[in-house]
Amino acid sequence: MIRVLLADDHLLIREALVLLLETEDGIEVAADVGRGDEAVERALALKPDVAVLDIDMPGLDGLAAAERLARDLPGCRLVIVTAHGRPGNLRRAMAAGVRGFLGKDAPGRRLAEVVRQVAAGARYIDPQLAADALAAEECPLTPRELDTLRAAAGGAPVSRIARSLGLSEGTVRNYLSAAVTKLGADNRHAAAQTARELGWL
Repeated sequence: MIRVLLADDHLLIREALVLLLETEDGIEVAADVGRGDEAVERALALKPDVAVLDIDMPGLDGLAAAERLARDLPGCRLVIVTAHGRPGNLRRAMAAGVRGFLGKDAPGRRLAEVVRQVAAGARYIDPQLAADALAAEECPLTPRELDTLRAAAGGAPVSRIARSLGLSEGTVRNYLSAAVTKLGADNRHAAAQTARELGWL
C-alpha cells in the first residue's frame, strides 16, 4: 500500500484528488492539508511514502515544503502539482529532489500513475513543462542575490533584511541593486515580482 499525503489549499480540488486517489488499488491517502507548513508537520509525523504538493499554498509554498521534506524526511518521495508550470519552478523542484512534476491540466488518472512511478523510484516530468524549462533562459541572479531578493519581496526594510541574512546593510543594498539591474526592473519590488513570475523565487 502506497501511503500518500496530499496538500492543496483549494478545498474542492483537494477533496476531488483525495476521492480520485482513494479509488485506486494500492493507494491510501494518509492525510490531506491546505497549507505548506501543515504538509511538512503532518509528513514528519506520519512518514508517508509520497507527498503530493501544490506549488501555491499559504504558510509555505510547495517548493519550500518540498525542500524541507527532502532534507528532513528523505524516504518520502515528492510530487509537485501546479497550474503554473514556470521553468524556474521546475528547476527548483528538481534541485530539491522532487521526483514528479505534473500540471493540473493533466488527466485525472495521471496523478495515480505518477504516484505509483515515484513510489517505485522512477521520475515523471510533464513533457511540455520539461520542454519549456529547456527553452527558458537561465536565472542570471546569484544565490545570494536570490536570497536577498526573496527577503525583500515582503517589503522588509534593508536593516531587517541585513539582520535576517547576517549581512551588512551596504552588502544588502549591493545585492538588491545588482538584482534590479540584471532583471531590468525599476526597483527591488518589481525585481522580486519578475523573479517570482519566472519561478526563480
